[in-house]
Amino acid sequence: MKKRVLYSVANYAEIVCNQGYFVDKTEYIAKLETIKNPIFLRPRRFGKSLFCSILRYYYDIGEKARFASLFGHTWIGQNPTGNQNQFMILSLNFSVIELGATIAQIEQNFRHYCNGELNFIRKRYQLNNMPEIDIDKSVAENLTNLLRYIREQDAPPIYLIIDEYDNFANQLIISNHDQLYRQLTADNGFFKTFFKTLKQGRESGAIYNIFITGVLPIAIDDMASGFNVASFITLHPKFENMLGFTQNETNALLDEIYRDYDINPDTREAVTAVMKNQYNGYHFVSPNGEALYNSTLVMYFLTWFQDYYTIPEYLTDLNLKTDLSWVRRLTASNPQLTKEFVDRLVVHNTIHYDKTFLTEKFDSYQFFDASFFPISFFYLGMLTRKDDYYLQLPNLNMRTIFIEYFNQLHHIDVSTRHTEYMQAFSNEPQLEPLFAGYWREYVSQLPEAVFQKMNENFYRTTFYELCRRYLSRWFIWHVERSYPTGRSDLEFVGKFNECYAGLRWVIEFKYYSNTEFAKFKTTIENFKLQAEDTQQIAGYVEGLKSEYPEANISQFVIYCFGNQGFRVFQVES
Repeated sequence: MKKRVLYSVANYAEIVCNQGYFVDKTEYIAKLETIKNPIFLRPRRFGKSLFCSILRYYYDIGEKARFASLFGHTWIGQNPTGNQNQFMILSLNFSVIELGATIAQIEQNFRHYCNGELNFIRKRYQLNNMPEIDIDKSVAENLTNLLRYIREQDAPPIYLIIDEYDNFANQLIISNHDQLYRQLTADNGFFKTFFKTLKQGRESGAIYNIFITGVLPIAIDDMASGFNVASFITLHPKFENMLGFTQNETNALLDEIYRDYDINPDTREAVTAVMKNQYNGYHFVSPNGEALYNSTLVMYFLTWFQDYYTIPEYLTDLNLKTDLSWVRRLTASNPQLTKEFVDRLVVHNTIHYDKTFLTEKFDSYQFFDASFFPISFFYLGMLTRKDDYYLQLPNLNMRTIFIEYFNQLHHIDVSTRHTEYMQAFSNEPQLEPLFAGYWREYVSQLPEAVFQKMNENFYRTTFYELCRRYLSRWFIWHVERSYPTGRSDLEFVGKFNECYAGLRWVIEFKYYSNTEFAKFKTTIENFKLQAEDTQQIAGYVEGLKSEYPEANISQFVIYCFGNQGFRVFQVES
């Protein structure tokens, strides 16, 4: 039976039993055993729920008989810590709890869910002489009774796992229910009382350890007084790669798929390049360390690839776009601030941040402060560390999402008005008519204020995003591809399974403001190709020819002159 890519499956046993591909992160189980009450934050779709499931199966005393089958092929199976299958598991996922319109409704939903899980523990581990769980009592009271029973009966302690701990905070804040959030995190509220009970359980030994994960740190500070025994490991270097895929892990995954499905190895380099451009680039701790892939998006890509052996036309998981609701919520109080923030990222791809703010604990008031926007989007996975001074968009996936939002904010039509020239290009690829259509139909819609911020990065990324919308069936693109002599601006690459396979265009963008262009004392029609630009692009093409000697390579320089116009030059080899 061939292995399968099981996209969005977060149950570890299901992946193993159904022969799913799996990137082994189990060595981090041993590392976590040195940490008391770890809290680990990562953006959505980075594998948090799957990792929680791995912990559950590893420590669950009820899974002892399946340890070899579930973990024998893993690092931890061959290097067990001695704590495997030693504990009762209480696994809570706060994302499944409905909210409600009042704090009383929220507490009721919390009570019914958590008490149901406590009752499940009672039945699963056959704690028959333990008092029954009263579904209408507070979670803290029922949990206190369970912990007391464990101590009195010398029963196995609990290993507690909380996934999406910040779900309440996220939903309340994104829906503008700030007052409800204040009630939720009040000193005498049920949520903080619950965490105080967890602290008491850890101190008594009835709880062996607590692993908490989520996305945002905004609720941590608010609950800290009730749970001040937590260890915040999100920014610890030894845990940076615990979730997300490294390049080696991604390569090994592709090795398996290519071998299992006997896929033509000639396609490997193109597939690797697309995945790297789209899903790689995250630096959570050190900007100088190895970049990480968004693991769930890698599996999204590979689900299609294992079935059709081709690069999918649509490279962005639609679920990812829902994160734009955070952009709107965070910047809703000041529409002009929203435009400035999005414009900055689209035009420059970087934004300054204060490194002293990059802490694990800040409250919801700070979260909405403009100076904290970069930090907020860092935790949401929309920005990553470029260096000690700037954050940047991590990959083409995220650039695409922000360009789409830029278009919405500025009311730029990217739909049917572009069909005619895009269709003409798909029938006969010619760069100059394609860029002319982009300038005529897209650039002409830009407000004057945008031109005052313009640079070549804006032109290449918005041109790429527009082409992606219409031409993804036939082409893939590289933005800022690295060569020994530097980075190319934009490359068109014909898909290996389509009619333009072998076509590779290397495009260099140059931008002159209206003032800078005036210094040339010429017209756009009489502007000449600059010698230094020819030399620059020749270095990229030389590197490309050594990699793809059979490719049909063309090279171009596109000059953009403020808001006046453009020139496209094809450079002879």
